[in-house]
Amino acid sequence: MKTLRDHSERLIRTTLREIPDGTFVAQDYLDDDGLGTKGILIRVAVTIRDDRAWIDFTGTAAQVEGCLNANDAITLSCVFYVLKTISRFPIPANGGIMRPIRVTSPEGSLVNARSPAAMAGGNVETSQRIVDVLFRAFAKALPTRIPAASSGSMNNMAVGGTDPIRGKNISYYETVGGGAGGGAVGPGASGVHTHMTNTMNTPIEALENSYPFRVTAYSLRRGSGGSGQHPGGDGLVRELEFLTVTECTLLTERRRIAPYGIKGDEREKRERTS
Repeated sequence: MKTLRDHSERLIRTTLREIPDGTFVAQDYLDDDGLGTKGILIRVAVTIRDDRAWIDFTGTAAQVEGCLNANDAITLSCVFYVLKTISRFPIPANGGIMRPIRVTSPEGSLVNARSPAAMAGGNVETSQRIVDVLFRAFAKALPTRIPAASSGSMNNMAVGGTDPIRGKNISYYETVGGGAGGGAVGPGASGVHTHMTNTMNTPIEALENSYPFRVTAYSLRRGSGGSGQHPGGDGLVRELEFLTVTECTLLTERRRIAPYGIKGDEREKRERTS
């Protein structure tokens, strides 16, 4: 195991040496925390010096009352993921990747919240935005390697109720994919999960066989990925009909603040003039 960690360390140091030295700053926002706090800032400064990197989240908003807070483990996982994916070659996933990396995430901030902060959404939604911000910073150093922002949300849906057909209570949780960001080599993929998620869609046949639901539509939302030479992938339309009384809750993002493009998109223009 020591040899494998040493190997991963050598590979990530090689990756870092390919990045120009400098400090690359980026920021993005979460829509809101559901309890009145809107436009929640996540900011990062990525400093590259030879084969080492300093990832500094100073300037990120303070932890919020809603459930979007992330702890330090979530933030470190996002850094680990981004570093592994920007490499030109596969790197075994282990602690060796983080040896040349210094991460600063101020305690009490959205990305390193103190107990007893609510964190359910920090794992599934804030993690996505941390990745977006990190990629946006690295894109300034590696513009041909980093794509634009993807859909940026796991689109979490939870349904509870009673199934009168089977005579039991039901609880169902689903996430819905979106579009991947376009990049220098081509457009983004449509209808996929991206970045900090490992979930897959529930097949229609399995869902309708197990729950009092009907799937009335499941398709791509054509044109939703944006414009440009290499547009982002399209998102999904997934319509459910509930055949019994249910309570449905949604935990989603990117409803107010759209994913960013890399070059010349309308959101970038608005940010530069605001």
